[in-house]
Amino acid sequence: MPGDLPGADLVAAGVAALHRGAVTVEALLVVIGGPRLRDAGLQFPDPPSLEQSPELALYDALCRAPDVEDPYGRYNSLIRRLVSFERALEQRNTRTRRPTDG
Repeated sequence: MPGDLPGADLVAAGVAALHRGAVTVEALLVVIGGPRLRDAGLQFPDPPSLEQSPELALYDALCRAPDVEDPYGRYNSLIRRLVSFERALEQRNTRTRRPTDG
C-alpha cells in the first residue's frame, strides 16, 4: 500500500483491522470505499457482517466514541480523507499504466 498518499494511514489501519476481523472506524471507512479501492488494486477481506450500512455504522461508532465531540464533522472529515486517498491512488495508477513517449 502506498504510504505516501494522503489518507494512507487510515486506509492501512482499516485494511489491517479487516484482516484481524475487527470492525473499527478505519475498517468501516475501507468498507465504504471498498469498490473503488478494489478497482484501484487494493486487496482486503470482506468485513464481518454488519447490522446496518457501513456509512451508518461509521456514524454510530463516531457518536459512541468518547473522544469525538462532533461526530458529523469527524464523519465528513474521514470521508474527505478517504476520497483524497482514492483519487491519489487512481491518479498514480493512471500514470504508471500510461505508455511512455518515445
